Amino acid sequence: MLFAVICNDKPDHLEVRLANRPAHVDYLKETGAVLAGPFLDPAGEMCGSLVVIEAEDRAAAENWAANEPYAKAGLFDSVAIRPWKRVIG
Repeated sequence: MLFAVICNDKPDHLEVRLANRPAHVDYLKETGAVLAGPFLDPAGEMCGSLVVIEAEDRAAAENWAANEPYAKAGLFDSVAIRPWKRVIG
């Protein structure tokens, strides 16, 4: 089952994001994220993340999100996990 992991960064935490980005990208590759990319603020700076993952169930998706390097670094102000259905792409 696919899940969208929608994350919003804490204000003024771009440095935390940049410092942990290599570990984040490695985690995405190692865990087989289906698609991923940052949200951008009006200035074009990264301010959140959208990651679509395949997981057995919601508990597995929550476990994935809890072990994500940005989450472990305390970057996120909020995280929403929603079942997602691919229609196009």
